Amino acid sequence: MRIDAHQHYWKIDRGDYGWLTPDIPVLHKDFLPDDLKPRLDAHRLDGSVVVQAAPTPEETDYLLALAARDESIKGVVGYLDLADDRHAEHYERFVRHPKFVGFRLMIQDMPDAGVILAPSYIEALRSYAQRGAAVDLLVKSDQLEPLIELVEQVPGLRGVIDHIAKPRIAEGLMTPWDRQIAQLASHPNLYCKLSGMVTEADHADWKAEQFIPYVRHALDCFGPDRVMFGSDWPVCLLAAGYDEVVDVLERALPDTWGTAEREKLYGRNAQAFYRL
Repeated sequence: MRIDAHQHYWKIDRGDYGWLTPDIPVLHKDFLPDDLKPRLDAHRLDGSVVVQAAPTPEETDYLLALAARDESIKGVVGYLDLADDRHAEHYERFVRHPKFVGFRLMIQDMPDAGVILAPSYIEALRSYAQRGAAVDLLVKSDQLEPLIELVEQVPGLRGVIDHIAKPRIAEGLMTPWDRQIAQLASHPNLYCKLSGMVTEADHADWKAEQFIPYVRHALDCFGPDRVMFGSDWPVCLLAAGYDEVVDVLERALPDTWGTAEREKLYGRNAQAFYRL
């Protein structure tokens, strides 16, 4: 099975996408399965994992209802707020749905990423780790130190780092991201999504070769068994079309990579991690 392991759907009039404003016209409209289907077909992808785009449990309910009607949605990564006393209640409701595959920890949106080291967060994540829950980790490169400490305190966490942790590609900076990614990759339960890279470059003037050192370093650290392709569509449209996102990744892959490695990158690893 070939899978896009990270993309989004939304319906604007649902009203809980606070970050989606008319000031972002390319994104301020509905994006639904029929809009993505031509691109999935063009790249011989059987479907996708849809990731939450609004910080509400109601959006997760919406995505799960959408998944129940659409075969191309292979899994839904929902939203949980671990600071909400009802997070376990929401999780119990979500997990009853056959296409609920995990939840996303929105570290990126936290003014102080150190909050993830609070005892309540550690306790909650240890509980979810014991249950084998899959956790997407949305984090920026300047927030990696708290994440490193978190996974040391919750060694059983099954996590995947979204968007290769958003390194500063526009500035061409590798450090300290390169060292921190290597530290995170030393935890065998952690995976990495090769996604969301074009929007970390100059949206209007990026070049494919800019991404090569970041992709190669992530591959060196995580190896072919713990990386996944994700388009981050439609957010990627801020900087590149779907075809360009695939082309950027393909150009960055090592020459030594053959069919077996590509099958893992484009689906088998996502199947294993999300237990699709």
